[in-house]
Amino acid sequence: MHKSCTILLLVIALTACGRREPLVSTERLTVIQDSSTLPPPNRADLTAADRPALIGPLDTIQVDVFNIPDLGREVQVDASGRIAMPLAGTVDASGKTAHELAQAIEQALRVRYVRNPEVTVNIKSSVSQVVTVDGQVVEPGLYPVTNQMTLMRTIASAKGLTEFARQDDVVILRTVEGQKMAGLYNIGAIRRGAYADPPIYANDVIVVGDSPQRRLFRDIVSLAPLLASPLIAILR
Repeated sequence: MHKSCTILLLVIALTACGRREPLVSTERLTVIQDSSTLPPPNRADLTAADRPALIGPLDTIQVDVFNIPDLGREVQVDASGRIAMPLAGTVDASGKTAHELAQAIEQALRVRYVRNPEVTVNIKSSVSQVVTVDGQVVEPGLYPVTNQMTLMRTIASAKGLTEFARQDDVVILRTVEGQKMAGLYNIGAIRRGAYADPPIYANDVIVVGDSPQRRLFRDIVSLAPLLASPLIAILR
């Protein structure tokens, strides 16, 4: 009798352990009832907010002039940020978008008596639109920046974190209106959905864990450990 009761209690316990408690909505989580798959994204979900791609020194661009094929050519921006075009002469390209440079070339052609020029400019390759990744990543270095670039995607481009990387200690260094700023982020918190994956822009420097760049930020890190949100500071 005692043995039978023991077996019965064991079966009940195993059944209880195998049964999952249903998920319920909380302040941070909304449960979609009777759904076992993620819905597909719509078109708006698949596009990122526009971030202007600026032309810089040594970038390669394609310039075409409608109805004047002889003026079309692939051009590399020189070290001073300029290009030379037949009839248009020397045009400043650095710091302009492709559309702004096309307008500048059109204006230069009008001065040379080209009637109603229509110019298109495309950036073929860019060495100026890059982000620097340093610290505890597998392949530190320079990586090209695109419209879709975020912190997580940049770290993935650097082949991910090293085995003992401090994922709660990731710094983005950025210059805004001539002022150096830094943001402290937690990769683990981003993966958990605690806050959004921040966008990355050209000339950003990302530092994972300890490095000479990261030590500039050590005082802020020691005063305010990252919990639920990023920490943004001005570096002086």
